[in-house]
Amino acid sequence: MNAPIWQPSQHRITHANLTNYLDYLSDNYALKFTGYSELHQWSISNRAQFWASIWDFCDVIGDPGEQELIKGNGMLEDCFFPTAKLNFAENLLQRKDHSDAMVFWAEDKTGQRVNWKELYDEVSRLRQALLELGVKSGDRIAAYMANTPQTVIAMLACTSLGATWCSCSPDFGEQGVIDRFAQIEPTLLLAHSHYYYAGKKHNNTLKINKISSALKTLNKVIIAPYGTDPLVHNALGIEDKQWLYWQELLAPYQAQSIEFERFPFHHPLYILFSSGTTGIPKCIVHSAGGTLLQHVKEHQLHCDVKPNDRLFYYTTTSWMMWHWLVSGLASRATLLLYDGSPTHPNDSMLFMFADAEDMTLFGTSAKFIDTLAKNQARPAQLHSLETLRTITSTGSTLSPEHFDYVYQHIKSDVQLSSISGGSDIISCFVLGNPLMPIYRGEITCAGLGMAVEIRDEAGKGTEQQKGELVCTKAFPSMPIGFWNDDNGSKYHAAYFEHFPDIWAHGDFAETTDHQGFIIHGRSDTTLNPGGVRIGSAEIYRQVEQIPAVLDSVVISQPWQRCERIVLFVQLHEGCSLDASLIEQINLQIRSGATPRHVPALIVQVDGVPRTRSGKVAELTVKAIIEGQAVKNISALANPEVLESYKNAMLPVDSTD
Repeated sequence: MNAPIWQPSQHRITHANLTNYLDYLSDNYALKFTGYSELHQWSISNRAQFWASIWDFCDVIGDPGEQELIKGNGMLEDCFFPTAKLNFAENLLQRKDHSDAMVFWAEDKTGQRVNWKELYDEVSRLRQALLELGVKSGDRIAAYMANTPQTVIAMLACTSLGATWCSCSPDFGEQGVIDRFAQIEPTLLLAHSHYYYAGKKHNNTLKINKISSALKTLNKVIIAPYGTDPLVHNALGIEDKQWLYWQELLAPYQAQSIEFERFPFHHPLYILFSSGTTGIPKCIVHSAGGTLLQHVKEHQLHCDVKPNDRLFYYTTTSWMMWHWLVSGLASRATLLLYDGSPTHPNDSMLFMFADAEDMTLFGTSAKFIDTLAKNQARPAQLHSLETLRTITSTGSTLSPEHFDYVYQHIKSDVQLSSISGGSDIISCFVLGNPLMPIYRGEITCAGLGMAVEIRDEAGKGTEQQKGELVCTKAFPSMPIGFWNDDNGSKYHAAYFEHFPDIWAHGDFAETTDHQGFIIHGRSDTTLNPGGVRIGSAEIYRQVEQIPAVLDSVVISQPWQRCERIVLFVQLHEGCSLDASLIEQINLQIRSGATPRHVPALIVQVDGVPRTRSGKVAELTVKAIIEGQAVKNISALANPEVLESYKNAMLPVDSTD
């Protein structure tokens, strides 16, 4: 069980960026390390020197200033690169040749190909138009757009001017968009009038009209084309003088050289939104410098991304993985953009994309891999995937069985990196490593520069025991703060209330004897029957092995002055939750985990509520079962399934 499931070849190790980085440290700092553990320890013990080396090694464009780090009184007061200046868009637009910068596919396999010169020129033209509209540094620009080249172009044009970008994918209902955008008072809205999903065209014109009417600070709305689809003006007969159309807006402008103004390292670049399943979404503000440094570090050192590599992540513009993906341009790699259902018309769609476009990095979610496994998909039999070197998975825990599935049925020689972080840090705490072996069920290592530990409830460090995943030292991609949180109280409460001056991320995790990590679920949804903490992922791992179960969600319910575990299951069509299936589920959980993991009650439901990034909304289910109001239903991708929980008729605890 302790043998690695995959090891990098000597050829991979020799040619890895991380190997080149070790040589760089030897040549420039006279540093030698015997393994990753020593390198990681140096990176957190010598943060100023480490982040300066990332700036230099990863060829960040800008002026780093005279000081890399001013240490303050605690994590929130440390300041990286206090006098540095850079322009985020300039770093993503370094190339101007005619090779692919972006390749876009929609469900029908038609899309768009944009080379580096075209990307630069289109950013230049839109930037000029935005200047004419009065867009300036500090403005918030909102985007209600799909994952298309136009969205990337718009982001680069806006951020080149120092404006702050925030986006929601067009599958969001109008109230969910308004809940997010109204907080930040944008001056401009960019939108796609339509998008495609599961073979259907969805017209967004009416939603855009309602959103723009509700956002009182808007000056204009720009309607962008969806790939190569022609724009249809006023498709639903809406006349609004605020609305401008992309082609007409850009028509007067010729591409010209961009004069990039460089802004402070901590200039606000992005506003990301929390899922909002427990209240109004929090507006998390991220800096240009911190985002860029973290992303080039993760891409180049942890994912081994090289110039001309071809990067793909299945994501929408609402998820932080879109922001992570587009930063691949800073490493001079090609973006492979996909918009639509990942399984329409069949499970092969994304793998067809991988073969056709020589994909080198395939980014996805654990849920997608689970779906493939449940459908008994066999991509390795149908696709060569010859150029694919790395598969990354996030969104939820990747179980050991999912590792087996990837290596047996997708590709046997690939760096499978389960990664974990979040919108809070727009990056990862723990992720992959091209020089290290991979063990089934484990995230390979902590990220360089990230002082990640596991602490018990008393705040004491633990080794190979479950506890809270924390970070004990500041890092550049910590948020600047939350929007409209002038005294920082909401920011402090979100991450620093649990342990003084230590970032508590909210993950229930443990370390392994391979320097790796296992995440057992969110600590705020940890189960506690009989006073023993159990991560929900431990139960999901077992339930996923039951063929009849399509999806599941587990919660704890107050019961007789203690807690009991309640498991809700969505079954495949034609299956029913009879006594035999209940016994099969309980036996699998008992034998695969422990008797304490066995639920007190199993209930069949119509579906499992998930956020738009695919995470199980456990707190939403818990609120329903405990009779609480469900807040911000618009944050869910499938709110219609909640009715089956309201109708579940669980016994009510009568114990006072």
